[in-house]
Formats: sequence, C-alpha cells, structure tokens
Amino acid sequence: MPKAALYNTEGIKVGDVDLKDDVFGVPLNESLLHQAVVRHLANKRAGTAATKTRGLVRGGGRKPWRQKGIGRARVGSIRSPLWRGGGIVFGPEPRSYQQAMPRKMRRLALKSALSARAEEGNLIVIEELQLPEPKTKEAVKLLESLNVTGTALLVAHEEQPEFMRAVRNIPGISYQKVDSLNVYDVLAVDKVIMTKLAVAKIEEVLSNAKPS
Repeated sequence: MPKAALYNTEGIKVGDVDLKDDVFGVPLNESLLHQAVVRHLANKRAGTAATKTRGLVRGGGRKPWRQKGIGRARVGSIRSPLWRGGGIVFGPEPRSYQQAMPRKMRRLALKSALSARAEEGNLIVIEELQLPEPKTKEAVKLLESLNVTGTALLVAHEEQPEFMRAVRNIPGISYQKVDSLNVYDVLAVDKVIMTKLAVAKIEEVLSNAKPS
C-alpha cells in the first residue's frame, strides 16, 4: 500500500498516511498521460486567430486600370493577394481546438499522475492549509518547513481565499481546489501538497471500489 508523509499545520512531520492502491498505486501509463496533457493544452487554446481574404479587405472595388491596350498585366482589384495590402490566401480562420476524452481515460490518467508523484515521494499530505496570519511570509515559512525548494501545487478540499491570497505571489507555487485537479497541473510541478480531506475526496471519487 502506498504511503505519503503527513505534516501538521506548522510543517512538522507527524507520521505517514496510507493511500488507496487503486488511486495512488496505479502503474504509470505514459501514452495516456501524454494524451491527457495534449488534450488539456489544446482545450486552453482560444482558436481566435484570423486573417482577411480579398473579399474582407476594405477597398479595391474599382478596377485599377483598363483590361487591354496599356501593356500592363490585367488586374481586377488592388486587394488581390499579389498586392501589398491585399488579402491573405489560406490564412488561419477561427476554429475550435477542443479534444474529447472519455471519462474513464481521464480518471485513469489522473490516477497514473498521482501514483507517479506518490512513488517518487513528491506527494505530501498536510492536515490543513492554515497559516497563523494570511500573509505571504507565513506561507513561505510553511513551504520551507515542508522542504519545498522548487515548484509546488497546493490542493485544498474547499475554497480558502485567505490562504490563496497568501501564496499567489510566490513564484512557482499554485493553489487549486480538489474539484479542479487535472493531469497537467500535477505533472507540471515538483511537489504536490494535499490536505487530508482533499486526499479523502479524491479517493472517494476515483476509487474503483463501489460503496455497499
């Protein structure tokens, strides 16, 4: 059974937490993780890039010179793609980059990412995300006591506006509710720090065991 270090609100280790095998002990599935990350990044794209064709560029309604008799190439509009200031041929148009992924695959990818973090020892469980004062310096002290030297994702079981304000100015540190947890955010950081209630909620949602 996988385990994770348990810390109190002062950043002192008080023991270990047993994690469910079917959530935090899943074999690594690199191809599924890759698909989930590509989908996440694709779904974040706005898809609003656009260019104007010759029919959308303003002007060019009058034929610049007559068709024959002057020794110049025939031209119908100064907004031809061949002219400076003319339309663009085959340019980007607004489109959707959304990718679909079955729920079972999404959940398995998240379990694989969490299992990888637990196996590496980069999953930390804290009793509660609580500070003596809602200040950034207090959040820095907590992270230092947890030996967080790089990037980290803090996962809470519910909204905690004061704690979020305290950590949002710390470079490389992000905060998220457990309901919004995704594969990309888990893999993009060095350590994942979760509250006990957040772990319980993830295990409740992702566990294969059905309630009796």
